[in-house]
This record gives sequence, structure tokens and C-alpha cells, in this order.
Amino acid sequence: MSSAVIVSDMDGTLTTAETWRGVLAWVLQHRPSAAARRFVSVRLPLVLLAKVGVISKERFRARWLSDQATLLRGASADDLAAMGEWVVEHHLWPARRTEGVNAVAAALSAARATHPSTQLLLATGGYQQVGDAFARRIGAVAALGTPLELIEGRATGRLAAATQSGEQKAAAVRARAAGAPLLAAFGDTAADIPLLSLAQHAVAVAPDKQLRKEALRRGWEIVG
Repeated sequence: MSSAVIVSDMDGTLTTAETWRGVLAWVLQHRPSAAARRFVSVRLPLVLLAKVGVISKERFRARWLSDQATLLRGASADDLAAMGEWVVEHHLWPARRTEGVNAVAAALSAARATHPSTQLLLATGGYQQVGDAFARRIGAVAALGTPLELIEGRATGRLAAATQSGEQKAAAVRARAAGAPLLAAFGDTAADIPLLSLAQHAVAVAPDKQLRKEALRRGWEIVG
């Protein structure tokens, strides 16, 4: 990629909804099973451990995504693409965070005034298919998400790579940018600090307590 880049996180930054809830709703409607119906209840202890800080939020999210992938076992590539569109249409886009979406659009417009070929990337820990669908909504050229493993066109119920979060997300963006200047980055939690640190202009959107503190320390813009 030779042009300048702007990148944004998705959950919390561009939407107030949670991707996992949308994926579970799709599974319950299109691929119902006993495992899907009890998915949340059997994982309540994990939720509590994350809330009290026994396990990190990133570790919790990675485990949750990995476990939820088992509910998609056997789905075709077309099924997964449809799932991504459905989750965005019914959950993420209706709950879009207007200030975040508008801030990204304004940054892209301003950047293209001096760098006409500036490209927008979406970096998300969510499944790749959901990221792809959301990227199309905001005019991003690509989404860098968590890939689901496919064998012979069917989901195996496993992830093909580690979840895109924290340092992994920043590394994926750095690799995709391939030396192009990262003009601006948008995120909402402390996990996005490595990503925001790459950009010439970092924007914390409705930040959590830790990110707000870091943004104030570094003089980053805060929106919401």
C-alpha cells in the first residue's frame, strides 16, 4: 500500500453494539442448537473472572471468540458472508456511534484534501466476515479481522489465526500499510493504545478509563 492510511477500530469506536451478541443472534436464528442456547450461561464464570480482573479483557475476548467459532462449524463461506452482512445490518449499524463514524469520515475527507489517495482501513478483533461487511458501510478498502478456519469451503469451528487485538492489531495495520504514513487512528479502549501509537493523529472515541488517562497524558484527541 503506497498511499496514506487512516485506520479505525470497530466495536465501541464505530458502534455501541457488541459483535459477539450479533453473531450469537444470527446463530440462534439460522443455525439453532442446544450449544448455542446455553452458550452464555455456561460461560458466566469466565465473565465474572474478567470483571474482577482475574483474567485480562483481551484474554477473555480471545477465549470468547474461539469458543463462539465452534457454533459456526460446518457453515459454508457463503453462509459466513451472509452472517457478516446480517450482523452489521441488524446489530452493529443500527447502533453505530455517530460521533465515531463522523470523526472518521471527517478525518478521511481532510486527509484526501492533501493526500487524494488516502485509504481507510478497519481493524477489528471480530470475525473477518463481520469486519468486511462493516468496512463496506464506511467506505474502508479492507478490514483486518479475526479469520475463521475453512477447509474445503466449510468452517471447522476453529480460528485460522489469533484474534486481532492489541499488539496483533497494530502489527497487522503496520504490515498492511507497508511503509505508507498512518495519518490517523481511532480506538476506544486501552487495548487500542498500540494501534493509536502508530498514528500521526490519535483519536480516543468514548474511551474507557485507562485510554482516557493515556490520551490526556499524550495529548491525543478525545471524542465523546
